[in-house]
Amino acid sequence: MFLNVDELSTAIYEYQLNAITESKPDISQLGINAAIEEMKSYLNPSNQKRFDDGRPRYDVKAIFSATGADRNALILELCKSMAVWYICRIANVDIINDDIKARYDRAIDWLEKVSSTGKYAGKPSITPDLPLVKVDPNNPESIKKTFRAGSRPKFNHE
Repeated sequence: MFLNVDELSTAIYEYQLNAITESKPDISQLGINAAIEEMKSYLNPSNQKRFDDGRPRYDVKAIFSATGADRNALILELCKSMAVWYICRIANVDIINDDIKARYDRAIDWLEKVSSTGKYAGKPSITPDLPLVKVDPNNPESIKKTFRAGSRPKFNHE
């Protein structure tokens, strides 16, 4: 599993987590699963034609099947912040919701930069060090070519 309940200790104190979830790990796991799914939705390639322009396509299965030290540290920490947001919606025990909301917003902002969506639509995206989808030379659909436009030199009637 990409992220376990025990690993949330860098994002939330254990006593706070136990108070919110009433020591039920299932509630924490639901928050983790929701965070992972939301993160996947930003990293998966879009079906829209405008995104078939040579942008990196991340191997989401490889990213989220990694365990231990093989996981991307930034993705892991952002996923923890998002999971804590989903868990903390239940209650506010010794936690300022503004702080949790700010961390969640920062995670979403970073994901929008990576996927060039939201307020970053049409702007250059950042490219994290994540595994890319491998191109299968036998499948022409897996090869994405950049779109190029141009014209002939201007013709003057002289």
